[in-house]
Amino acid sequence: MRKPASMRGLEDLGRVRLSPNFFLRDFLYSEIAGFHGIANIPTDPDLAITAGRHLCTELLEPLQRTFGRVAVRSGYRSAEVTAFGNARKQGASVKANAAYHVWDLRDSQGRMGAAACVVIPWFADRYERGADWRCLAWWIHDHLLFEHLQFFPKLCAFNIQWCESADRRIDSFIRPKGCLTKPGMANYEGNHAEWYEGFPVLVQPQ
Repeated sequence: MRKPASMRGLEDLGRVRLSPNFFLRDFLYSEIAGFHGIANIPTDPDLAITAGRHLCTELLEPLQRTFGRVAVRSGYRSAEVTAFGNARKQGASVKANAAYHVWDLRDSQGRMGAAACVVIPWFADRYERGADWRCLAWWIHDHLLFEHLQFFPKLCAFNIQWCESADRRIDSFIRPKGCLTKPGMANYEGNHAEWYEGFPVLVQPQ
């Protein structure tokens, strides 16, 4: 598929279904792009679609089946939008975001990947009442094969990345800040069920 060069082409691209509950259009909105009038359109739609389908099918759909609605805060960002934001200290570089928010670029290791920043309202309500972000982090760690999670204070939103590897690193800007776990750390292996007692059981596809 070519990069859309018309409004109709962009509409058709947005209609591409990535998984039962997610369409590509769900991930194309960018506040920085909208405010500054920059088109947020993949240069390589086929790569973006393939990576996005993995993200949705393997990570977002299981979360939505289990916890209810997953609200997408931010998804795909073009290299142009990413560079624009980085120049204004509003995000990481294109290189750092390749195979992350820039779905249509492979990373420095040649891997395909895609990430989205999402909120799970089921947990956001509990977080507002004092729940520890690590409860959700460890549930995801123990149940899903992701590459990276990164948590943020507002609404306990988090970046979740699918990649052709699945190293399951977790970082946070919520206290305790920093790296919660990554391969090689003592807490990486094993079961962490004591953290998420009372959480729903992972709902498998029918």
